[in-house]
Amino acid sequence: MEEVHSLETIKATLAGEKMVLLYISRRNCSVCHALLPQVKGVLEDFQDVKSIHADAEEMPEIAGEFSIFTVPVVIVFVEGKEMFRKARFVPIDELHTQISRLVKMLDN
Repeated sequence: MEEVHSLETIKATLAGEKMVLLYISRRNCSVCHALLPQVKGVLEDFQDVKSIHADAEEMPEIAGEFSIFTVPVVIVFVEGKEMFRKARFVPIDELHTQISRLVKMLDN
């Protein structure tokens, strides 16, 4: 998972990749730190999904750009459009199912 440090980088990634998972967290968030390895584990099954990680403290403007009210947040984009979002408590099985469904849709 690539660390990103600016909205410009996020926007460029969304524009340049077919499917992107954006993980937004904060340094002092224990739930964020517990969830990140689980999300990375799901992504091991989907090598074609570009994954990026942003720190909401480092980029306060990210909250307004993506309507973030709490962390952690997982947002999956397909061709730059938001297709799936989960915040705070992210069911890992549901995340895997949703990404799988989107990947299959793209393959058709």
